[in-house]
Amino acid sequence: MAVVKPFRGLRYDCNVAGKIETLTCPPYDIISEEQRLGYLEANQYNVVRLELPKGQNAYEAAGKTLAEWKESGLLKRDEKPAIYIYEIEFEVKGEKNRVKGFICRVKLEEFSKGVVLPHEETLSKAKTDRFNLMRATNCNFSQVYSLYMDEEGKTRARIDRLSAGAPDVEMADEAGLIHRLWVVTDEAETQAVCGDFADRKLYIADGHHRYETALNYRNYLKERGIVNESADYIMMMLVDMGHEGLTVFPTHRMVRRLYKFIPEKLLVRCGQYFDVAEFEGVEKIEGALKERYLKGDKAFALYCGGKKWHLLTLKSMEVMVELLPYMSEASRGLDVTVLHTLVLENILGIDKESMANQTNLTYTRDINEALSGVDSGEYQCAFILNPTRVTEIRDVAKAGEKMPQKSTYFYPKLITGLVMNELSD
Repeated sequence: MAVVKPFRGLRYDCNVAGKIETLTCPPYDIISEEQRLGYLEANQYNVVRLELPKGQNAYEAAGKTLAEWKESGLLKRDEKPAIYIYEIEFEVKGEKNRVKGFICRVKLEEFSKGVVLPHEETLSKAKTDRFNLMRATNCNFSQVYSLYMDEEGKTRARIDRLSAGAPDVEMADEAGLIHRLWVVTDEAETQAVCGDFADRKLYIADGHHRYETALNYRNYLKERGIVNESADYIMMMLVDMGHEGLTVFPTHRMVRRLYKFIPEKLLVRCGQYFDVAEFEGVEKIEGALKERYLKGDKAFALYCGGKKWHLLTLKSMEVMVELLPYMSEASRGLDVTVLHTLVLENILGIDKESMANQTNLTYTRDINEALSGVDSGEYQCAFILNPTRVTEIRDVAKAGEKMPQKSTYFYPKLITGLVMNELSD
């Protein structure tokens, strides 16, 4: 099953580079240009120069920068292989929470082998970008976020024991999240943790593009006869699927540019598949959806502007079985599958290609952005969803299937720059 190893991480020497909180950044795909410039203004050595290079010959510049930083001692490789226990302390709606796992190397496996399992579709543009960066730098700057099953809590107990003392690194980011890192080099301890995974599968939570890119890079080297055993591995953060700190946000859908969009006709047609209930006051949307979520109903809210909105609750799963007989029960039962199949495709006529290209559909995890976008006239309507359950993600992956793009948003995102994985021994 999964092959998990310690590795000699590449880390900042803060005595040379500056404070760690000025050197890290979020994952590349959620950084705006304004943010990128802000990170560089705070510290010219911020990892964003490596993770999200810009300008002419950007990838080659990132490779050159990495080499210079290693040469000058800004970045140093740990002397001993380690696992890096990583904890994030965060707050959601006034409630404090923590999630903890560990960063390691994981052997790359084709998805067909059923060892590392994806759950979401990916975009080719993002994979091309990441491939070009990996080819120029031969390094992982950020981790793939994956989950594992450990019903006995064996690995969790080891991780908690090994991180009982003060962390080697602790910092607060600009959003107020606390990040802690413990470096564990004891060989017996690291081998015990890694050995727990001999009979386990891994489920990618976040970082599908990075994982597929690493597969492509490994194959690229092999095709050219380049021997690099480290490129057979990728840096991952592994978290127990049963961890109480795991938090998944929903990603809402906003519809635009549809010819002759008439809300009243949409509601009438939705009535064929859904119980349609009208409410007044958008502040009630989240509470109503949560009630359906706890009942296990397949439901989402439709907002077309004004004071009113509608709750759509699926009448029966039979129609999903008829339309998607080739899909597993796990995939058919997802709220996002129900929405895409019955409403976006069947009723509104938005095909999969248009969804992938975001021609008539775009996404946000911010409910207020979705509602205000409709009020401003930028969008014709918005569908507000409940979050996907972690167990649903697992079951879809186990079935060898993938959810539509933007089905999940794991929060918080792992920070980039605490530890990096140079693909050499």
